Amino acid sequence: MHDVVQNYYGKELQGTDDLKTSACCDISNMPEWLKPLLANIHDEVLSRYYGCGLVCPALLEGCRILDLGSGSGRDVYALAQLVGESGHVVGVDMTDEQLAVAKAHQAYHIEKFGYDNVTFLHGYIEKLDELDLADGSFDIIVSNCVINLSPDKAAVMASVQRLLKPGGEFYFSDVYADRRIPQHLIDDPVLYGECLSGALYWKDFIRLSRGAGFLDPRLVEDRPLEITDPVLAAKIGDIRFFSATYRLFKIATLEDACEDHGQAVIYKGSIEQSPHRFDLDKHHAIEAGRVFPVCGNTFRMLQESRFAPHFEFIGDDSRHYGIFAGCGELMPFDQTMTSLSGVGGCC
Repeated sequence: MHDVVQNYYGKELQGTDDLKTSACCDISNMPEWLKPLLANIHDEVLSRYYGCGLVCPALLEGCRILDLGSGSGRDVYALAQLVGESGHVVGVDMTDEQLAVAKAHQAYHIEKFGYDNVTFLHGYIEKLDELDLADGSFDIIVSNCVINLSPDKAAVMASVQRLLKPGGEFYFSDVYADRRIPQHLIDDPVLYGECLSGALYWKDFIRLSRGAGFLDPRLVEDRPLEITDPVLAAKIGDIRFFSATYRLFKIATLEDACEDHGQAVIYKGSIEQSPHRFDLDKHHAIEAGRVFPVCGNTFRMLQESRFAPHFEFIGDDSRHYGIFAGCGELMPFDQTMTSLSGVGGCC
């Protein structure tokens, strides 16, 4: 599949308008504060970029970031402005034509930003071990609709886990399906290149994440994809596709369920772009100044990551109250009290 992807993104596509679907676009609406960053990026880099959003978590200053499938470098150059002179952004891509565009304009961006803090590497995201990247050397790893193009997604996830620092996160957008994709569609070069037939069944993604050590994947936002091209729609049939952004934290003490320890957090409102509310994920919108009860995993995600200075933490994990309410894992046992008189035990 590498040859298919390299040909599609290196030769067939010359710009975003050549895409047949919006599947490769990140779902996020571009916030106003990010738009000036794009204005600083060279026009050719922007025109050869095949997405429409920016995969960008909060609080990046001074961070070391790895961008998987960096393409023409648009996200790398945007993130470079957010990490600042004390941070660094590394972009990895396998397509020579895309890397050539990214590297051709490095001097332009050094002059524009006033510092040099980006590196572009030629390589495969399934073979990051072949690059000179040290274990535990990145605060954040990002990817914008690229994992679905990989023929070995398990290898990608294993490398992400290895390269992240403790408390680091994998923040990425991608395409998912409501069922497993049949092989004849995976073999279709256009469907694959359009980020559709390489998409994981969403439940398989959860299993893959947990198998790589990311025990509690958090969905940040999502939307259904509409396949407007009639030829592609006819091939796909009833399969439904979704664009989604996830964040996965590398925290060894996370559990595979949301357990209740009576803990809570208070957001200080101190993250510049989020003065009133911090959105950890789709189900955790934490208002500034308000006591917000959380499960043990959410407590650890905030306490053991770069977000810790922006929160007050209440409680510990010394007591356990069962599953956290509302987490979709109800106790399966019948709770109606019945008499055991005259009934034989099953144990």
